[in-house]
Amino acid sequence: MTIPRRDFIKRTGTLAASFMLWPFSSGAKGDSDQKLPDLLVDKAGNPIALIPAWEEKRKELKKTWADYLGILVPQREPPAITILNEENTGDLIRQLIEYENEPGDRMKAYLLKPAGFSKPLPGVVALHSTSDNRMLYISGVEKGEISPLGYNLARKGVIVICPMCFLWHDRGERTYEEQAQRFISGHPGSKGMAKMLFDAMRAVDVLDSIGEVDSARIGAVGHSLGGKEAFYLGAFDERVKVIVSNEGGIGIDFSNWDDSWYLGKEIHNFGHQHHELLALCAPKPFLLIGGDFADGVRSLPYIDAVRPVYELYGKPDNLAMFNHGSGHNVTPEAEKRTCEWITEHI
Repeated sequence: MTIPRRDFIKRTGTLAASFMLWPFSSGAKGDSDQKLPDLLVDKAGNPIALIPAWEEKRKELKKTWADYLGILVPQREPPAITILNEENTGDLIRQLIEYENEPGDRMKAYLLKPAGFSKPLPGVVALHSTSDNRMLYISGVEKGEISPLGYNLARKGVIVICPMCFLWHDRGERTYEEQAQRFISGHPGSKGMAKMLFDAMRAVDVLDSIGEVDSARIGAVGHSLGGKEAFYLGAFDERVKVIVSNEGGIGIDFSNWDDSWYLGKEIHNFGHQHHELLALCAPKPFLLIGGDFADGVRSLPYIDAVRPVYELYGKPDNLAMFNHGSGHNVTPEAEKRTCEWITEHI
């Protein structure tokens, strides 16, 4: 799939119809003048020209970020799943499930399965936004202004899990900050994003454990809060093969990454930027969708900085961006691009 550059730069001025197609290396900085360090350089300052040398640096970058996050040890035991409710919508079977997350902890999610399939299907972790904190819109339980990304992917022949973010799990009257501190107090040295990553990986475990899912074909999508989670899940979980992040804010300064439920204020002194995590995804197909709110034109330096890593693998077209320029919501076109990217690459 190719994405016309005129679509990509929707709100930046008049463009000739003959402009080249995206993906491309623009050299533009958008409204960000941030200089991102070169990725294909080793510790001695020498250029990295071969995949084995990059893989060594990739291991170092992954460890650096894992240490900062205080990453939780992944569980690989198949989770015990309880079906709390099940309904047939005609197009699919929608189950509200509960499963073991951290030891002694149960997590809720919607599991969406197309009706009447006879062989294992691809699986996708669909991560909800802040304003969809009961997973009702992403799973299609209720209709509203928020896109039913999970529901629509399931209608295209994908088994989808929509897990609840920990910020709302057994929340009661606690604020986001209090919910984050509740987790951090029990996991000294860990950031809130470590919890989100663990939970998203546990959702992959659920997909991986049911016989209806082809475990070699698992993807991740998300919007806003969920876009952040999908980004991190794609970087850290090798089982995830394709990623779409909608309006998560790829740059640390693009949105509220420094809140305690994400990366904390210390992130500003960490000395590393998110192009490193985006590079950890290479050469997986990764689509960044922006609306010139959290992501958009200013996200270009991150795409440009990581493209050489994708080129090293011979997969430059696996990294792409679409900017609808219409703000933070998932527009119908953004939803269409999301579904196309997943179904084409998974």
